[in-house]
Amino acid sequence: MNERPVILWLRRDLRLHDHPAMQAAVRTGRPVIPVFICDETVEGLGAAPKWRLGQALEAFSASLNAIGSRLVLRKGAALEVLRALIAETGAGSVFWSRYYDGPARDRDSTVKAALKAEGVEAESFAGFLLFEPWTVETRQGGPYRVYTPFWRAVRDVPVAAPEAAVTALPAPDCWPEGDNLAAWRLGAAMHRGADVVARYARVGEAAALDRLQQFCEDKIEAYAEARDFPARAATSGLSENLTYGEISPRLIWHAGWRSVHEGARGAEHFLKELVWREFAWHLLYHFPDLGQANWRAEWDGFPWRGDSADAESWRRGMTGEPLVDAAMRELYITGTMHNRARMIAASYLTKHLLTDWRIGRAWFEETLIDWDPAANAMGWQWVAGCGPDAAPYFRVFNPSGQADKFDRDGGYRRRFIAEGQTDPARSALDFFAAAPRNWALSAAHPYPSAQVELAEGRLRALAAYEALRAKAL
Repeated sequence: MNERPVILWLRRDLRLHDHPAMQAAVRTGRPVIPVFICDETVEGLGAAPKWRLGQALEAFSASLNAIGSRLVLRKGAALEVLRALIAETGAGSVFWSRYYDGPARDRDSTVKAALKAEGVEAESFAGFLLFEPWTVETRQGGPYRVYTPFWRAVRDVPVAAPEAAVTALPAPDCWPEGDNLAAWRLGAAMHRGADVVARYARVGEAAALDRLQQFCEDKIEAYAEARDFPARAATSGLSENLTYGEISPRLIWHAGWRSVHEGARGAEHFLKELVWREFAWHLLYHFPDLGQANWRAEWDGFPWRGDSADAESWRRGMTGEPLVDAAMRELYITGTMHNRARMIAASYLTKHLLTDWRIGRAWFEETLIDWDPAANAMGWQWVAGCGPDAAPYFRVFNPSGQADKFDRDGGYRRRFIAEGQTDPARSALDFFAAAPRNWALSAAHPYPSAQVELAEGRLRALAAYEALRAKAL
């Protein structure tokens, strides 16, 4: 056992700093074989997150090479791949970082039980979250269902300081063969959009650490006031990197608290947003159907519309509501969307268009490079009104009013909508370079008319909600 390698099974933890599973592997003193497996959970990803994962793997492979190691790539069912690697290398242990959605937990439980039964050490470690979901409970026991008490419960809980970056991994005498990343074609479904989104993505651990430093130095002071204005570069952008574990949440947490102690006015608000991510994963862990089923069962009777031409216009950023369309085009151009814009676009789909929130969730799952199953599920249900800690259904975001308040000079809309401009920004033209050719879109075409009159759409939504309430009485 003293010489048998440790397989470090990597998933959403593509970094060298503050990596408990990697640190544990190093502490064994034995050779470490980093492995990434393209299994059914990877194959099932949408186009944009799968492409972005490929970029993350390429960057992390280079990081491992720089410290004298390498990333072994294999495709197949996780347990079968691990068994084959154990047979090939004589490995005595498999370590990995925990992930918390239902399919990952089922897979990991199966792997752990099978390997242990075969005499192989199999251990999972924290690292993706600040607080393990089973460690945060109400006084009555059980999970929190509302964010504010959750924040109060964790705000002052000590979080261990992040561990230093690993600078060397002991190599095995003989490396197992691995697949070629390009052969996996993780970006195939992005088609021509990949080249556009690549200009906006910030890939890898070094980029993530630089983002955090720049944010704390230049933006965190004004974060609370500026974060709602989508034309301003006021947010950290770290959701992209957190998705692939290119940065540790503990590192962000401690950086945020340093800013609090230094007097930065927006720092605690930033920490609350980081805890929103924790809360979403807390909910998904305890309620694995969060992404598929209405949190509030009474909403099962709500008259949601299914997919439709209106929903397709929304997906294409062609609703005729400029702020909604700017948001949807930002998504297609950059692979991300400003948080305020996400709420407005989601509200328009679920309330003005009365479309099932799961249709919107599925589109974000396909197009977001920072797609996160927990945050995506909770966010859509929150806006739709059927979820945990939800916005009241009568809160219908008015895109025109939101534009007046948060994009008064039209900077955000001009950045992403080219029609009608004599000299549109490159970002606005990028939409037509990224959109599928069969959409037949052109900046020379006139901007579309509005799908629905806003006041009429709001009244229709409220009438549907009142009918649901009456049915429940």
